[in-house]
Amino acid sequence: MTLPNTADIVIIGGGVMGASTLYHLAARGQKNVILLEKDEFFGQGATGRCAGGVRYQFSTEINVRLSLESLPMLERFKEEIGQEIDYRQCGYLIVCTDEEDAVTFKRNVELQNSLGVATQWLDGEEVRERIPLFRFEDAIGATFNQKDGLVDPNSVVAGYISAAARLGGKSFNNVEVTGFKEGAGRVSGIETNKGYIATPLVVNAAGPWAGLVGEMAGVEIPITSLRRQMFTTTPLPEIPNDLPFVIDFAQSLYFHREGDGLLIGMSNPDERHGFDQNVDEEFELSNLEAAIARLPLVEKAGMVTHWAGLYEVTPDAHPFFGKTPVEGFLVVGGFSGHGFMHGPVSGKLMSELILDGEFKTLDISMLDLARFTEDRLIQEYNVV
Repeated sequence: MTLPNTADIVIIGGGVMGASTLYHLAARGQKNVILLEKDEFFGQGATGRCAGGVRYQFSTEINVRLSLESLPMLERFKEEIGQEIDYRQCGYLIVCTDEEDAVTFKRNVELQNSLGVATQWLDGEEVRERIPLFRFEDAIGATFNQKDGLVDPNSVVAGYISAAARLGGKSFNNVEVTGFKEGAGRVSGIETNKGYIATPLVVNAAGPWAGLVGEMAGVEIPITSLRRQMFTTTPLPEIPNDLPFVIDFAQSLYFHREGDGLLIGMSNPDERHGFDQNVDEEFELSNLEAAIARLPLVEKAGMVTHWAGLYEVTPDAHPFFGKTPVEGFLVVGGFSGHGFMHGPVSGKLMSELILDGEFKTLDISMLDLARFTEDRLIQEYNVV
């Protein structure tokens, strides 16, 4: 397929945000829309390297509402898009070992319940009964929602790309945007490593690289990237099939079933912003030690694989949606580790903004880029 030299809409980024936006535009009859991915395969950036978790448990109303719209779209994905995505509702168990965290998480449960999300508060003893293989003598309590769970990220991206193609949406790999052409404060085209494309509308869905794309267009987008890494283990038959996604919140340490073994990860508090996706083996040892301390069974397991990916981080751990100071240059990004789960509804919302001039499914006007300069930041607490 030859890269066209004109398009009505160009989407930059072939992860879940870009793929969802492409699909939802194509589903509404947009034929001359193209998606550009700089890598060889779609969804191999931040989307493909994430842990695949999806949850309703957030500390702000807008993030809970995004989940309320997006996760049911994942439940219906096979029926609507035609792709199996292995949605497993194993539940998230977020364990608190700090008194201040416990107070905040109890308040979060009240918020979630008020919005129709059936999250429960468990006391420390209930936590230890729920996951007896773990050592959580210091657990004060935990929040639990059975409808939280896991989805295969690559299948979601592949599903959207394929469904969009059937509707006329075009996607291109190995095409890197290298610059923008602007005039009178608006976009008129983009330069790529494969040639120039004239277009009046560009959607920046470049994930951790969205800030760099913004720089090309002369727009400051406060999205930076942080490395996150994880590993999987050999089979551990002692792990029950119904093990929830367990998070030791104070340590940002997490465990979930992966095949017959576990996927284990932990945030590095000393990680610096950047684009390094190589595994830090010294920190991996710290992760392993912390994991064994919480789940001694891990000591008998071998490692199957390990990898690192990037979180796209904003100053308030909330995303940016919509317009920028350059007319025709839109952004969707900065989800701070929970973009995959909100990708389905985000693409739909961007299609509404482009075609209807407003967000219709959910009012996300407070998540505009301007809040960064207007001191309207909204802090999310539930970031691991």
